[in-house]
Amino acid sequence: MVNLAIFDYGAGNIFSLKNSLEQAGASVDVITSFDKPNVYSGLLLPGVGNFDPAIQSINKNSKTKFHDYVKDETPVLGICLGMEMFFEKSEEGIEKGFNVIDGEIVVLPSTMKVPHMGWNNLEIKKSGTILEGVDDGSWVYFVHSYRAKPKSDDVITAESDYGVKVPAVVEKNNFFGTQFHPEKSGDVGKIMIQNFLNVCKK
Repeated sequence: MVNLAIFDYGAGNIFSLKNSLEQAGASVDVITSFDKPNVYSGLLLPGVGNFDPAIQSINKNSKTKFHDYVKDETPVLGICLGMEMFFEKSEEGIEKGFNVIDGEIVVLPSTMKVPHMGWNNLEIKKSGTILEGVDDGSWVYFVHSYRAKPKSDDVITAESDYGVKVPAVVEKNNFFGTQFHPEKSGDVGKIMIQNFLNVCKK
């Protein structure tokens, strides 16, 4: 059985994510600090909360830095806000992100309804580890007001169109991010969660 950790920023309900992982066959612990030894096969940064409070929660509660905890070994899945924290900074706040991916998080265009809430389809740009078995055009569920703007498109494996191209899935080394919520995206989300679990088993 794959043993996973969800980091809880204290910002909201992560039950649906935990439930989805357990239904896929994982054992899941909820953690609030990186100071205990990393005994997990994978880590999830959930999509609940706001950029600055989430970063502050991690920094306040953990003497151990994020990068020292996961290194280049532990697979990490960042969902929505969790993915946004992979980048250098966000227009939502002033805190520094984890700088896993070069680039920033910017607000969605004012010409569109914000937040972007509901189903949108994926435009798969290239094959990706957690996209294995996911068809181009598959529908997934979004709730967000910001989008990623990476310096290089090489990290983008899928996009969605919301008045502007929104990076929907990013991958870099052991870091995987979705701007949407796989735990709320039906069968497509289940495939992606299972793909992440498969990475964690290796």
